[in-house]
Amino acid sequence: MTLASPPPRESTMSDALRAAREPREMRDPRAPRESRHGDASRGRGRGGHSRAARRWIAGAAVSFAAAALLLPFVGPAPIDFDRLWARQEPDWSIFLQLRVTRTLLGLFGGAALGLAGALFQAMLRDALATPYTLGVSAGASLGAVVAIAMGWHVLAGVPGVWAGALAGAMLVLLLVVSAASRDRRISTFGLLLAGVATNSVCSAVILLVHGLSGVSQSFAISRWLIGSIDAIDYPALAIFIAAVIALSLAVMIQARRWNLIAVGESWAATRGVEVTGLMRTGYLSGSLLAAGTVALIGPIGFIGLVVPHLVRTRVSADHRVLLPCAFFFGGVLLASCDALSRVLLAPAEIPAGAMTAFIGGPYLVWLVRRRL
Repeated sequence: MTLASPPPRESTMSDALRAAREPREMRDPRAPRESRHGDASRGRGRGGHSRAARRWIAGAAVSFAAAALLLPFVGPAPIDFDRLWARQEPDWSIFLQLRVTRTLLGLFGGAALGLAGALFQAMLRDALATPYTLGVSAGASLGAVVAIAMGWHVLAGVPGVWAGALAGAMLVLLLVVSAASRDRRISTFGLLLAGVATNSVCSAVILLVHGLSGVSQSFAISRWLIGSIDAIDYPALAIFIAAVIALSLAVMIQARRWNLIAVGESWAATRGVEVTGLMRTGYLSGSLLAAGTVALIGPIGFIGLVVPHLVRTRVSADHRVLLPCAFFFGGVLLASCDALSRVLLAPAEIPAGAMTAFIGGPYLVWLVRRRL
């Protein structure tokens, strides 16, 4: 299978091109230098870049760990440390069963969305691509809405909303790929157009189902479509975290190849990249990350758009740095928004999806104004 794609966009490709041409000093900083003066000074510059990249990745990982330790203590009711240490109720149950699970779900859900956004922007070479661009989120939302409207509480031992969302996402995944494939060729333009069309159709069906539902189902649908983070059982949380880590590692270990893909598929192919397999792996991994996250927390927006932009403009466009930083910072942003939503209007809560929109919308407006 071969891939047909548009030429790269000049505004977003220069840093990726530089990273693609960069030698492997990040893997072997002791690599020999060709000359005593010019190449040595250039090597020192690259070594400094490598150290800076490692510092950014380490800082992002530390912020992720700090959020996991500190955010469970943020909430409308304070946690008494003495009662918590003695495992006394209700502090122990509130902390362990509600706050910790909710924080971890926000961290790894945001991490999945941030990484998927950076991945799809590299695949489509479009700075406005998000985890939801190719229709996976709309399909998951439609499946969840149908499950809520039909009153499917449990399906095959799985919560009905989760099962419906995953089924809808997988159906759209197959539909988009089949629509974009022709004569053993997959066009990135075809993927993009098929995703936009699928988004429109799914959104229309969601509105229809929403309008025909009863009052209680209609309220539940509206609440779910905003996107919110709730407590979750530890077995389900463990499965989700394991899946996110496995898919994220599958994407990150190909970071150098994503640098080449971000420049152009023809460029990558001439440098030994198996483009078809890489694009297939990337599309499947990114879609599964988005689908699993949407199934658990709803279609929370802006994380997959804002976080890759921030990392690319403030840190680096090199995907060896961009992907892990988008993973960690995406988790920190979503979990922090959820923590704020618990205390701003306590005892009422603002949905996490609304908080991310309050932050992401103004940031994008500022970004546009800055670049005009």
